[in-house]
Amino acid sequence: MIKLSKPSIGNEEIEVVKNVLLSGQLVHGEECNLFEKELAEYLNCEDVIVVSSCTAALHLSLVAQGIGKGDAVIVPAFTFPATVNAVELVGASPILVDVSLDTYDIDVTKIEATIKDWHGSEKIKAIIPVHEFGCPADMSEIMRIADEYSLLVIEDAACALGSEYNGKKVGTFGVTGCFSFHPRKAITTGEGGAIAVNNKKLAEKLRILRNHGIKYVDNGVDFVLPGYNYRMTNFQAALGRTQLKKFDNWLNIRKNLQKVYRENLQQINFYRLPKDVDGHSWQTFMICLDEKFDRNAIIKKLRINNIETNLGAQALHCLKYYKDKYGYSDEDYPNAAKLYKQGLALPFYQGLSVNEITMVSENLVSVFKEYR
Repeated sequence: MIKLSKPSIGNEEIEVVKNVLLSGQLVHGEECNLFEKELAEYLNCEDVIVVSSCTAALHLSLVAQGIGKGDAVIVPAFTFPATVNAVELVGASPILVDVSLDTYDIDVTKIEATIKDWHGSEKIKAIIPVHEFGCPADMSEIMRIADEYSLLVIEDAACALGSEYNGKKVGTFGVTGCFSFHPRKAITTGEGGAIAVNNKKLAEKLRILRNHGIKYVDNGVDFVLPGYNYRMTNFQAALGRTQLKKFDNWLNIRKNLQKVYRENLQQINFYRLPKDVDGHSWQTFMICLDEKFDRNAIIKKLRINNIETNLGAQALHCLKYYKDKYGYSDEDYPNAAKLYKQGLALPFYQGLSVNEITMVSENLVSVFKEYR
């Protein structure tokens, strides 16, 4: 089976994790502190707070900014539900904006109209742009809009460690940037996440919230906030630190692999290829099928040939919870709905060979020809 994704775990990763396990120092400790420092250096930001997941990072970012009941937050309509779930968890209302069919990112030309049309626009406190699949969102326009309407920007960079916009690492434009180290990401800690910040006071608050609301004082500890247990473990951080050393090389491999897919598939008019945007880190390579194709049937046919594919992300307004609560119809955000229903994520990871990509491409072409 050519897998959809596969983490790169070598002997070096196994050895560092084993050493931490043998040490008995398993919970958040020195490895986590070093991982935070190294991530901050990589991102060129003041501080990084490692946490248990990107969902935790998003949740803490909203809580730390006091966003909650009665507030509203702008979210792209096409993303993994964790983005909008975090908004729901703090009691705020999500405001969806459709996405671009070329980049899969939020369509910046529709943000201002959405703000003006929203009843009670003064309640809109933040925008969460998602750098979908590693494609950098248009941060110049997003920051301009945020400045004009006094909105906080919380970047969902779950898929986008290493992505750049105008030479600057994404996740460092807003008040916070949230990253994931899930096994489908280019580097992994199993589960895990991180928050990038450029504000020491905010970083301190995020650390307190991450760890039960504990603040360290002269005579021990005090509980100064109702916090969470969103810590990363030491052995996760050791794994992440080892992978971070290899990351730039892996990014280059991914950028070259997507070009192979593009060369193999660009002459076929059965689907839309993702736009090759400068600074893209290519966490996922998703194509969008023509509407005459049954995406789920194609997934089954490819699996028979030992090729694992899947949908890319979700259209939030098509999901039962959000559709029922907010009364959405599939037609409300047509681009997001199309990407959700016709998007096909192809096998993609740095360990994938050119021959395997060629095999996937040839099987795709063969399956498509059955529809002629």
